[in-house]
Amino acid sequence: MYVRIAPRWTFTEVRRAGIAFAREVERRAPDLVTTSWWKEERGARVFIDFNRNVRDATIAAAYSVRPLPHAPVSAPVTWQELPDIAPEDFTVATMPGRFAAIGDPHAAIDDAAFGLEDLLERADRDERDRGLGDLPYPPNHPKMAGEPKRVQPSKDADRRT
Repeated sequence: MYVRIAPRWTFTEVRRAGIAFAREVERRAPDLVTTSWWKEERGARVFIDFNRNVRDATIAAAYSVRPLPHAPVSAPVTWQELPDIAPEDFTVATMPGRFAAIGDPHAAIDDAAFGLEDLLERADRDERDRGLGDLPYPPNHPKMAGEPKRVQPSKDADRRT
């Protein structure tokens, strides 16, 4: 999901807001989504990757072709389309027709930039009321203040004792 934000937020604020958003989605649909960084804890749930909001992280741009035999394309979609589509619907072969028929759903992304105030307030409440602070960064990122341990739960000696 892409949301344009106002260009006044620090890296840490953007990350905290992304984590707060992910946690709220997880609270509302705990059987469907998770913020568990470790695959062994996810099960069949969809992982909301809060680490896309980390320095030097890359993302697939809209309309980029994936390096797979059927040439899937990263396609912007609308909320209304979600119930009726599947990733395999979007390929190099199908994208020109889709674009001709509906235009670019991504075209207006820069028309509005949003604030993070509400999400940052939620992050503060999560930390204060639930004891939920930062989450693990990717392995190649420098260790950050307040970050929990970066060790798989099954390999954590402190958890096994």
